[in-house]
Amino acid sequence: MAKTTTSINNTLLTDFYELTMANGYFELGMKDEIAYFDMFFRSVPDEGGYAIVAGLEQLVEYIQELNFTDEDIEFLRSKNCFSEEFLEYLRTMEFCCDVWAVPEGTPVFPFEPLVTIRGPVIQAQLIETFLLLTINHQTLIATKANRMVRAANGKTLMEFGSRRAQGASAAVLGARAAFIGGAVGTACTIAERDFGIPALGTMAHSWVQSFDTEYEAFSKFAELYPDNCTLLVDTYDVLRSGVPTAIRVFQEKKPTKMGIRIDSGDMTYLSREARRMLDEAGFQDCIIVASNSFDEYIIRGVVNEGACIDAFGVGERLITAKSQPVFGGVYKLAAIEKDGEIVPKIKVSENPGKITNPGYKKLYRLFDKKNGRAIADYLALADEEAPDGTPFEIFDPVHVWKRKLVEDYECKELQVQIFDKGKLVYDLPELKDINAFCKKQIEMLWSEIKRFDNPQSYYVDLSQKLWDLKQDLLKSRGQVK
Repeated sequence: MAKTTTSINNTLLTDFYELTMANGYFELGMKDEIAYFDMFFRSVPDEGGYAIVAGLEQLVEYIQELNFTDEDIEFLRSKNCFSEEFLEYLRTMEFCCDVWAVPEGTPVFPFEPLVTIRGPVIQAQLIETFLLLTINHQTLIATKANRMVRAANGKTLMEFGSRRAQGASAAVLGARAAFIGGAVGTACTIAERDFGIPALGTMAHSWVQSFDTEYEAFSKFAELYPDNCTLLVDTYDVLRSGVPTAIRVFQEKKPTKMGIRIDSGDMTYLSREARRMLDEAGFQDCIIVASNSFDEYIIRGVVNEGACIDAFGVGERLITAKSQPVFGGVYKLAAIEKDGEIVPKIKVSENPGKITNPGYKKLYRLFDKKNGRAIADYLALADEEAPDGTPFEIFDPVHVWKRKLVEDYECKELQVQIFDKGKLVYDLPELKDINAFCKKQIEMLWSEIKRFDNPQSYYVDLSQKLWDLKQDLLKSRGQVK
């Protein structure tokens, strides 16, 4: 497992209410009460059809390093609102929760539990903030990257946004998430050191400006890097200066790997003209890289216009998910244990979208045996039998009259166990394997779900037993008559 680039102790990276509630549970004799929490989201960013879950490795790392130092305890003591007995509990606390999660790189949908925690309520509550921030952030960036990769329609996409990220951690972990979503590399050098993501890039405009002529700048660069000679051709004039000078240098220096990069202007026109000039000069193998405030819609537009771009370098609109820079994952109590019995809990709201699915649950995905496509996801209580391939009816949990008989299918449980009573029992995959896994999973989705505009809704069905339980709890709270 790769390590993140910071050695900071993140144990106190909590919302303060998590600590005040934990103290309250302790003082009321509830510290050993077993609670179940679900992390899920309510809507896909950019009104897309699905999200790509990411960030699990950093959650695992956080849990494994979770401990309250003497410095942490002294700080909490200075707040004058925690009992000494509670502070001693924190000082000696060892994480002993069970954790289940959907593996990184999996396409996921609203209201599905991406992470489920079972354990002492204090511990389950304390990890809320870090769990949310790492899954929310990386899922957001992986999802955005995947949209851009799909827009590129087979062209290479590179993450170039380090300098525009909201802080160092966002730059590094954003590069990781973008790679999961399908980017082939990053401009962030440390991301290769820590995660093995190829670090890419050649020169900036300042290199060209540092020499008396564009020719000298290109020539010296070709001498230094004959195996990776990509020249930035828009410092002065792309077609009148940059491309002709690049061709001259390629002819003279004969680098083994050649490319040009265009960073401004009409990308469709400039790339097509540059391609014509390069081909006429005999450099059909020279690649054209484009970078200039791209997003998935601009990428799709220039690709559809016939731009001769081989690779896209995408910066701020990827690393910040500029069009919708928040992934709204939430962490809600689903059940508690009383005398060995699981007691479901529900959050009720005037906003129907904020009503939670109660109970300890399992999540399944149903695949069509004939074509391997995902049919629907199925959320059931943990004590129910998993779908076994026999025909059964699923229904839309909102529009319950919409029903479908599912036949000839295979069923796969989506969550896997990560921690068993605090012990790591999951082998974290290599990042390159997560990247490949994600690509394979996307291929199992119908094209209608992958549309950018008005994607087909993918059904996340509730079992009849879970749906009935939810209705009964709503009735008991006076929400259903």
